[in-house]
Amino acid sequence: QVQLVESGGGLVQAGGSLRLACAASTSLFSFRTFGWYRQAPGKQRELVAVFTSDTSTDYAESVKDRFTILRDNRKNTVYLQMNSLKPEDTAVYYCNAVVLTSGWYHYWGQGTQVTVSS
Repeated sequence: QVQLVESGGGLVQAGGSLRLACAASTSLFSFRTFGWYRQAPGKQRELVAVFTSDTSTDYAESVKDRFTILRDNRKNTVYLQMNSLKPEDTAVYYCNAVVLTSGWYHYWGQGTQVTVSS
């Protein structure tokens, strides 16, 4: 059973930075994709940033040039570096890992709250 443990959320002022971390219980190379989603109150969960392969990435338009997804394969950890934070970035952030075996399996972290004050 894959486990994903997140850390790094908190309260920050607009314009500030935070780094989220998601530690996986197995090698990152086990996953087809690995990324970050977020869900604000009253809104649907949305993709923020993702590794679509070991080296390729994709971002939501709203976070391009502000957020960066990073990985440390030795530590089985994926990071989300968030700069120039805005109040609209306030949400619960979840890491997600997808495995393809006999089907597509999604694993989720427990979520970490990010609050950006104006």
